[in-house]
Amino acid sequence: MVSEQRSKIMSRIRSKDTGIELTLRRALWQKGYRYRKNYKGLPGTPDIAFTKYKIAVFCDSEFFHGYDWDIKKQKLGENRDYWIKKIERNMERDRENDHKLMNMDWVPVHFWGQDILKHTDECVEAISDLIFEIRLGLDQIDDGDGVEEE
Repeated sequence: MVSEQRSKIMSRIRSKDTGIELTLRRALWQKGYRYRKNYKGLPGTPDIAFTKYKIAVFCDSEFFHGYDWDIKKQKLGENRDYWIKKIERNMERDRENDHKLMNMDWVPVHFWGQDILKHTDECVEAISDLIFEIRLGLDQIDDGDGVEEE
């Protein structure tokens, strides 16, 4: 591929409102979930943030976030050193941001783009299950009288 073609393709890659994000957000909205998008108040700027439940959702593209990285790394062609360094740093940054979020009592959730596109309902169900678990925990804390109900 000619570098001018590659440059044109790369210039069209967006970091916000990608197809995978829009797919997941639409599905969540249809189920009645409300959220903040691209929430800058948190490490890593989650694509979707449920502030009430402290859930940070990331919609990760396979290439830039290193899906099957050990295999894909071997197949890189042009500018191999650049891409290896860039993608491995992205993966490291993702881990760092996850640790920061957990230290803030947030739950980071990552979905691969192909999973969002092929199994949207399962992704929504995973988020629903997590919200349900957190609600149960909040209800037990809110009860606060120290007496178990039967």
